[in-house]
Amino acid sequence: MENALVSILIPTYNSALFIKDAVQSIREQTYTNWEIIIVDDASTDQTLDILKSIAAIDTRVQWTQLAQNSGTGVARNTALKQAKGRYIAFLDADDLWKPEKLQTQLDFMKSHAVPFTFSSYDCMNEKGKLLNVRVVPPQNLSYRQLFFCNYVGNLTGIYDSHFFGKVSILPNRKRQDWMHWLTILKKIKSAKAVPESLAIYRIRQNSISASKLDLVKHNFGVYKQFHGLSWISALACMSVFLCTQLFIKPFYIKKVAKVN
Repeated sequence: MENALVSILIPTYNSALFIKDAVQSIREQTYTNWEIIIVDDASTDQTLDILKSIAAIDTRVQWTQLAQNSGTGVARNTALKQAKGRYIAFLDADDLWKPEKLQTQLDFMKSHAVPFTFSSYDCMNEKGKLLNVRVVPPQNLSYRQLFFCNYVGNLTGIYDSHFFGKVSILPNRKRQDWMHWLTILKKIKSAKAVPESLAIYRIRQNSISASKLDLVKHNFGVYKQFHGLSWISALACMSVFLCTQLFIKPFYIKKVAKVN
């Protein structure tokens, strides 16, 4: 594990407002043996110009563009095929990592002998203002817990490809991050979270998490299509999911006086 290469997969689509800051948060990591693989999903804004300028000053940054808009799942899988690192990590184009993120997680994985981990993360608004809100996942996360609620922030997850292989992402446009972590956790049954907050998630008005109705619809699709459940079983799972969202998950969202 010593100084192992980390492949960081970033999908972009019309991300000109945010992508430079996202990449810069990786370039400021205290752990420096990484590669960034950016796959642009046929952007129509200035994203490509920005990617070209970034790649020109840092050879660890690679980018390519899809011929047509195909969704983040396809973009991430395209990046995954190009990845050379032992460790696979994810960052969306509008989110940020804290400088110690990679080093802290890799040290945690080594000391706890775990092939997959994730962490707490803070929240900011669309303009980048910190909201003093921290999402703190369960310290020990079981597959059953994840089945009823996605506690893994996609911007925090890292897995060891020597243990899992390269885990393909389903090409769904919605909820494919949750299905990805379910696929991984099913193999090990439980996982440990790094207790520190290591990333910052940007809450945007057009994100799926901003629409509770869409969230319910797409999560039902996970139970019905990904898990292959009957309508009755999927509805039963959705009732547990909704109860979890209303009565359990709020306990994992903390107000913090000052974000570090």
